[in-house]
Amino acid sequence: MQSNNNLTSNILSFNELSPKQLYRIMQLRVSVFVVEQTCYYQELDGLDTLPETRHLLIQEGNQIAGYARILAPGASYSGASSIGRILVSPDYRGQGLGHRVVKEALDLCLTQWSAYPIKIGAQTHLKDFYSQYQFIQVGEPYLEDGISHIHMVRGNDH
Repeated sequence: MQSNNNLTSNILSFNELSPKQLYRIMQLRVSVFVVEQTCYYQELDGLDTLPETRHLLIQEGNQIAGYARILAPGASYSGASSIGRILVSPDYRGQGLGHRVVKEALDLCLTQWSAYPIKIGAQTHLKDFYSQYQFIQVGEPYLEDGISHIHMVRGNDH
């Protein structure tokens, strides 16, 4: 387990990512979501490259410890911004880094798009985690890639 004392945060657009950063992001996303969670889905969905999409990287040196993709209103959900692809590298788990990722992603949404709610598609077992950040479940659970998910909203749309 790595220490999180020397972690730095960066929020970058697709065009600001270096090729090595992009490679590390994709490598970690595939490692966590496709391999570890056995979710076979189209990882490269076209949303990473949208002009307003932001990539939150929490790093120690060149190693990515935590990550989230922040989408502008309408990119994923009509009338709402969104946070997704939230992950913590296996080497950094168990230290509360997931909270830092969510807080920093929320801060960006609230700064950039304060007039819009934030909607996420969360794994159902993480409902209590996201509830700590004022997300409220909307709708019924649904299966995505064989894993139970729920839509959750924070803001003026629920």
